[in-house]
Amino acid sequence: MSTTHTHGTVRRSTVRRNIARNGSARRGRDRKADVLRPAPGRDRFDPADAPSVAVVGGGIAGLAAATGLAERGARVTLYEREESLGGRLAGHRTLLADGSEATMSRGFHAFFRQYYNLRGLLRRTDPALDRLTPLPDYPLRHSGGATDSFARVPRTPPLSALGFVALSPTFGWRDLTAMDARAALPLLDVRVPEVYERFDGVGATDFLHRVRFPEAAHHLAFEVFSRSFFADPRELSAAELMLMFHIYFLGSAEGLLFDVPDEPFPQALWDPLGAYLRRLGADLRTGTPVDAVEPAGTGGAEVRSGTGTDRYDAVVLALDTAGLRRLVAASPGLGTGPWRDGIAALRTAPPFLVSRFWLDRPVRDDRPGFLGTSGYGGLDNISVLERYEGEAARWAGRNGGSVVELHAYAVAAGADPQTVQDDLLGQLRRVYPETREARVVDARHEWREDCPLFRVGTYGSRPTVRSPHPWLTLAGDGIRCDLPVALMERAATTGFLASNALLAGWGVRGQVLWTVPRAGRSRALRALNALAGHPAPG
Repeated sequence: MSTTHTHGTVRRSTVRRNIARNGSARRGRDRKADVLRPAPGRDRFDPADAPSVAVVGGGIAGLAAATGLAERGARVTLYEREESLGGRLAGHRTLLADGSEATMSRGFHAFFRQYYNLRGLLRRTDPALDRLTPLPDYPLRHSGGATDSFARVPRTPPLSALGFVALSPTFGWRDLTAMDARAALPLLDVRVPEVYERFDGVGATDFLHRVRFPEAAHHLAFEVFSRSFFADPRELSAAELMLMFHIYFLGSAEGLLFDVPDEPFPQALWDPLGAYLRRLGADLRTGTPVDAVEPAGTGGAEVRSGTGTDRYDAVVLALDTAGLRRLVAASPGLGTGPWRDGIAALRTAPPFLVSRFWLDRPVRDDRPGFLGTSGYGGLDNISVLERYEGEAARWAGRNGGSVVELHAYAVAAGADPQTVQDDLLGQLRRVYPETREARVVDARHEWREDCPLFRVGTYGSRPTVRSPHPWLTLAGDGIRCDLPVALMERAATTGFLASNALLAGWGVRGQVLWTVPRAGRSRALRALNALAGHPAPG
């Protein structure tokens, strides 16, 4: 059965203006940021020759791919198995015990200033990013009593590193001089993909030991960087850890400054973007999982879902790790043997928990909107939602309470869920003692196990944006991307790269992209690192 596409009407001049205005998050961008220009071509398709494209997956990667294609006039159908858009940043309504409605989600995500392509995507419906609000700090508290803060740390390297050492209670000048300078030099000149060629075979924990990173400050590397991947740092590739240091601290002048949505994800981000795509003519099929994708006899592919089998000129697979593995396994005509083996070998990170509590009394006024924690059992961070989210602030105002969210990453295999949930609440009462007397009005717990795991030595076998088929591209935060991007920004960047690859094949110019510098910022340090040699570790 062939697909019937319906199209809304959006003025061509408006689309061109949006593309020019939103091609990057220009305001405040690092002056050394790198630009990636797409292949040359015409501005957009003529309506008579516009190809049909299926985008499978409605998370950040799928929304970026669909936007890149629909803005150029392609006929886009987006499939999403859940009833709402957003993927791992989706939300759903829930009725609380007090009769009020709330939006439950996977919780706190930091929209860092160097997420240029994600922020550019969001500018489609929020040009000034008014729906994002800044948090003033990224404090990290250790159970020993020390708290690291990034609020007063200079943004531009190397002043950022020197300023942090000067201000940190857990990483001082003595620690800096005790490090193995030669072994640590590669941190100052991270390049992609060379960093993977040299350090993907080393574990993150092993690398920190190798450079003599002080034990007392390990939580800085693990809580800020390694555990952002929801992974045990002993399993995580050192290359990914080094890339994170580069993106957020040593290679970018944006530092650790970030924003958060001022309302729950659906209201602030995905509902407006879904409406924008519909105005461009995209067909958004939420609640529609795809069962298989098979090559069509005369080019393109057939996509089989619960609504039937539809034919498309091209397909973008923008799925999480488990979803990609399932779909490729169910589509025997896709790819080559090695390509399929690489996808079958992908693994997800250990399970994690997001617990949200609606409390009948407030936490102290001086509590930050976000606090990273270390040494408090399984607790990784605490968010006080009314500090930044409108929905939570309205509930707290009506009830004189607080909405508090707790995260536990990389939960041990076989752990009892109720025990983990109870432990998190106990740790909250330890970190914020005023919550010990608070009554829990209601609670919600989200257990998930769907984040990609970047295991030691797996970079070379990971699938890339391009596939063995010219009509098939892949996108997502688990897809190999030879650029200094990670997490949500990797999802958005690969989504645009997936659409750009298809557009280039049709002679249409794609999206301009930006990244943090693709090499260390200092020429002198780059030269010193080159002189040091650093053969690939065994």
